[in-house]
Amino acid sequence: MAQLNKKEVDVVVVGLGWAGSLMSIELAMAGLTVRALEKGPERDYPEFAYPKPADEYAYAVRNKVMTTPAESAVTVRYNMDQTALPTRKWGAFVPGGGVGGSGLHWTGVLIRPTPTDLKLKTYADEAYKPGILQEEMRIMDFPFTWDEIEPYFDKFERICGQSGNTGNLRGKILEGGDPFEGPRSHPYPLPALEDTLNNVMFAEAAKKLGYHPFPNPSAAVSRAWTNPYGNQIAPCNYCGYCSKYPCLNYSKASPQTAVMDALKRMDNFSYEVNANVLKVVLHDDKKTAKGVIYIDEQGNECFQPAKIVVLSSFQLYNVHLMLLSGIGKPYNPITEEGVVGRNYAFLSNGGATLFFKDKNFNPFATSGPTGQMFNDISPGNFDGPGLGFIGGAKIHSSQATGTPIGTALPKGTPSWGMGWKEGLEEWYGHSMKISITTTCMSYRDIYLDLDPNYTNEHGQPLLRMTFNWKQNELKLQQYLKGIVGNIAKELNPDSMSMSFLPMDAQFDLTKYVSTHNVGGAVMGDNPKTSALNRYLQSWDVHNVFVPGGNAFPQNFQANPTDTIGAITLMAAQAIKEQYLKNPGPLVQV
Repeated sequence: MAQLNKKEVDVVVVGLGWAGSLMSIELAMAGLTVRALEKGPERDYPEFAYPKPADEYAYAVRNKVMTTPAESAVTVRYNMDQTALPTRKWGAFVPGGGVGGSGLHWTGVLIRPTPTDLKLKTYADEAYKPGILQEEMRIMDFPFTWDEIEPYFDKFERICGQSGNTGNLRGKILEGGDPFEGPRSHPYPLPALEDTLNNVMFAEAAKKLGYHPFPNPSAAVSRAWTNPYGNQIAPCNYCGYCSKYPCLNYSKASPQTAVMDALKRMDNFSYEVNANVLKVVLHDDKKTAKGVIYIDEQGNECFQPAKIVVLSSFQLYNVHLMLLSGIGKPYNPITEEGVVGRNYAFLSNGGATLFFKDKNFNPFATSGPTGQMFNDISPGNFDGPGLGFIGGAKIHSSQATGTPIGTALPKGTPSWGMGWKEGLEEWYGHSMKISITTTCMSYRDIYLDLDPNYTNEHGQPLLRMTFNWKQNELKLQQYLKGIVGNIAKELNPDSMSMSFLPMDAQFDLTKYVSTHNVGGAVMGDNPKTSALNRYLQSWDVHNVFVPGGNAFPQNFQANPTDTIGAITLMAAQAIKEQYLKNPGPLVQV
């Protein structure tokens, strides 16, 4: 294998999804030389835009724009006493692969957490009596205030062209938006997407029951939009191919539509695809990084020196690279010493499917983030302390896609052959869903580490995930089942089915839930319990920054992309305004 030394750059960025592209353009605009290394292939619009069709089998079944388990497998087990086994096929989550990462194939729901979500530990300490919550729960606060992070939410939403209804403008509650959202400094950039029939029915039923529905905040833009980087995003045409698909119409904000076109035109930015970073190389004192080692497309081992290293891959792979590189002490769930790998969290979903013989929902004319949701069941907005659990959910009815293969069919319909085809013909367009997306707390014995048994093609240990459902999350599911059931009863369908986790449920890796994995290298105020400070800077290696979902100390009910964008932009600002003038730790403890 040939060994190549590359020319030193100011910044090397590992991973070119949302976090990597935002960090690249912000630092390149500051005049730094930036080079991004993307493990997967190029993903550019001529590959998938109109007139090419949205191929359901290729994208939704065969995961055309995802990484493969052969490239990026992890091992999974329920508890510390078991031997973990490698993922051979993606199921519960599906990480993206290539330029754009998961930001290329996301559904496009662009929603903020609430101020309480960001200070959940503080809320728990104030609202819950000792002994109510599970002893091994390890929830934490984000290390910033709402007022500090809000300008970066606002900036990212303008980059995306967020569409929706404002609910709280500088403290004034506005009709039609979310009354529980934190104060916004500016209204949504664009009006909400058009509603579909199921959304109207859901919103009316929810209002009758006393809830406060509002349109899904969307990154599929409702009107033509030119963002702060000068990129133009086209209005959504409601084709229905969002989740698991690149947007065919240049309408869904993604790294490609919102960042890359402007970034590629900058002379001080360059990137290389099929460049698999194996390790961050540290100086002998282990306090600074001097670059990264990667394998290029031709199989050469390359060293890319850089003054600043940004790890911006998918959450799992950022944690993996930190563990492989010796950045921060690995977490030990027995002693609770170490920080890299702790506070991993996933999430659960569930809901009801309602069938109506006399309703036609026209599912072929929709957008992924189309829908209505309410936030009444999020922490602090209902009596969680009285119910004995912490957490909550957004409850929503969306019509994300009208793809026929995935059409819901009533119980008793054959699952194959002529009977299935007849059922599909009879029921396509006659069902709607009420869904939940839940919080997920962090626990002492839920974590990530290096697997002692399985290695990748380069002889490196695979990342090991130890995860299973806890009683707190299962109690929440049972409570939500009652709420969804009441809404369904109000809608009075001809028939319905429900899907919620029972109290004895085990984590099922085979059924898709979401790709909202978080934690493992979390941000915090204390280097004994967090791997990163408030600026996503490693406490131990000050020229390494790690933006991504890995920084969340637990999972909230809001989709993560808005927060990933906001904390990345805040970190980029700190690098430009503070770190470049005085390289070193940005937070002193």
